[in-house]
Amino acid sequence: MNREREIYKITLVGSAVNIVLTLFKFVAGIVGCSAAMTADAVHSLSDLLTDAVVLFFVHISGKPEDSGHEYGHGKFETLATTLIGFALAAVALGIGWHGARALWSWMHGAVLPAPGMLALWAAVVSVILKELVYQYTVRRGRALKSSALEANAWHHRSDAFSSLGTLVGIGGAVLLGDRWTVLDPLASLVVAFFILRVAYKLAKQGLAELLEASLPDDVENEILSVVLSFPDVSDPHHLRTRRIGNHYAIELHIRMDGLLPLNTVHERSFEIEQALKSRFGESTHITIHVEPAK
Repeated sequence: MNREREIYKITLVGSAVNIVLTLFKFVAGIVGCSAAMTADAVHSLSDLLTDAVVLFFVHISGKPEDSGHEYGHGKFETLATTLIGFALAAVALGIGWHGARALWSWMHGAVLPAPGMLALWAAVVSVILKELVYQYTVRRGRALKSSALEANAWHHRSDAFSSLGTLVGIGGAVLLGDRWTVLDPLASLVVAFFILRVAYKLAKQGLAELLEASLPDDVENEILSVVLSFPDVSDPHHLRTRRIGNHYAIELHIRMDGLLPLNTVHERSFEIEQALKSRFGESTHITIHVEPAK
């Protein structure tokens, strides 16, 4: 099974779970009179939307190189990661606003409705299912080196966190009595904070790649280590790196003895390129400029 089809399959599994949970949570939130559960249902609905984003952009990113995209279409997957980050931020702010309004009403004497047992059970089921979907998605995302899948996995986990906070709030309100119904909106505020943290991390990562940020120092040091493992190569410099979707682009200059035959220089450059591809993947874009040693 190719990479694109595998990503599709994994995303569709998550979508099926999201559809079931979204419907269940909306019913439980309305019937169970739980603001936190209704907000949680909205979060699950946002998961469905991000699944659609992943499916759309991964399809584009899987296209081969063409005259208009000579480095391939990998950046579309990075764009998907960024959009998921912003979508998560919007969900967090929405949940936070809803919880803050309920808390404000309670502080001014309003009586908040006590959530029912259906909402409590919905939270339990959601925590278990969403954590299982997260574990499945993030492991496959790492194996496939898909930033979009990993980002979507965190969206699943943020839903699990949301449901966990909802579970605490609803559980406290149900078990401790009407005086503690405020725990329901308080739980939604805590959940919103944690979701916002994940959103910031994903959006920051995606924007850094879209703005051509260099690869981390440890990766660049590893690149130089591979290059310097060849005895007749010296002084690697002008190293430029970036990420394109799920693979790297590497450009650098090296020095070799100026008296060496052109065939030898070409062969050594090819060997360095193969060594780098062996380490960082066959799809790595590599450009090596050779200069005579001083």
